Amino acid sequence: MYGYDHFGMGLGGFGMILVWIVPLLLLVLLFRRYSGGREDRQDKTALEILEARYARGEIDREDYQKRRADLGG
Repeated sequence: MYGYDHFGMGLGGFGMILVWIVPLLLLVLLFRRYSGGREDRQDKTALEILEARYARGEIDREDYQKRRADLGG
């Protein structure tokens, strides 16, 4: 009687833990993503991005000068 009464309960206690833990984790992740560190990030201008690419060696001097002239810098 007791062995088969609760056969359809699925995961039982573990399932109830998941019901509470998963939404809480999602809320924490969303909160961290959209609230934290926004002051630390600065939007870079196109010229700053271009200079960083040149400094890393992604583009050569000619390409850098051409693109800088296009940007008006």
